[in-house]
Amino acid sequence: MIVNDCWRNSHGDCALQPLGRLSFQPLSENPLLGPSASALDKMGALRLTFLTKHHQIWRLFTCAWLHAGVAHLIINLSSVIFVGIHLEQEFGSLRTGIIYMLSTFIGSLVAALFLKDRPSVASSAALFGLLGAMLSGLIQNWKFYTKKFTTIVAFFSILMINLVLGLLPYVNNFSNIGGFISGFLLGFVLLFNPQLEQMAQNKGGLFDYNVKGSAIVDLRQKLDRPVLRIVSLVLFSLLLAGGLFAVLHGINVNRCCGWCQYIDCVPFKWWSCNEKPMQCETMEIAGRLTLTCTGYDKFRVFPFTDISQARIQDLCTLICS
Repeated sequence: MIVNDCWRNSHGDCALQPLGRLSFQPLSENPLLGPSASALDKMGALRLTFLTKHHQIWRLFTCAWLHAGVAHLIINLSSVIFVGIHLEQEFGSLRTGIIYMLSTFIGSLVAALFLKDRPSVASSAALFGLLGAMLSGLIQNWKFYTKKFTTIVAFFSILMINLVLGLLPYVNNFSNIGGFISGFLLGFVLLFNPQLEQMAQNKGGLFDYNVKGSAIVDLRQKLDRPVLRIVSLVLFSLLLAGGLFAVLHGINVNRCCGWCQYIDCVPFKWWSCNEKPMQCETMEIAGRLTLTCTGYDKFRVFPFTDISQARIQDLCTLICS
């Protein structure tokens, strides 16, 4: 929010104004209590023109560490902590970390295939990777869980909350889908051998096993399914290679899928999902800036003129939407 500086760029027209420079853009501009579109662009969000025309491939990495707003940050981090701690207790930090990082990158690749000309962030891809791994772990180890109902409720609650969050502006739901598929496949590759001795000593978690000491060796043999692991690894490799090939060759799936846009952002009266570049006529009179949307009978007068061209484009999009 320091980069955004709503108090200066919007001259006080902000949400939670007492925060000053740390205040947020109006909810009509960002319903997640976050920065403006131009601020997200500046910090490294994904956008179609930056990736295809300016070839800023580095945004595939930076977008994965950005959140669309405070609401997105709180929900995403709390979900990651909840799921990540339990997976780490069950399978160890190394395997959980590998799934986290690879799912993040795959999510960014999938997001790039469905990009619109509006900023989007892909930080939730890592969470969905952990959720996908959680699902594959459930499938492999189902009969040994003692808290089946609790685990299912927790899984679907976190999944649905974050999927709905992905329907709001700036949060890329396609990165979530890509991260989930990646985590699901990697779960079959890596989550074949729970830390049963440690789990037996650390009861009370979400993933408790009903395992006796003498059955540990036999259980590990049942959980280690080499064929399934190899098939999942091959599918993950194809997903990674195909995603890289498609992104580097500028393939955009939206050109042949008109309804796909509604998976990523659903328009509502409180916000817009419009991606078309808007143009406004500007006029400065007596310290006031008048923006008139070209082709529409819409205009707005602002009591300031000293703002950047990028911020003018933000306001123009807001007026014309």
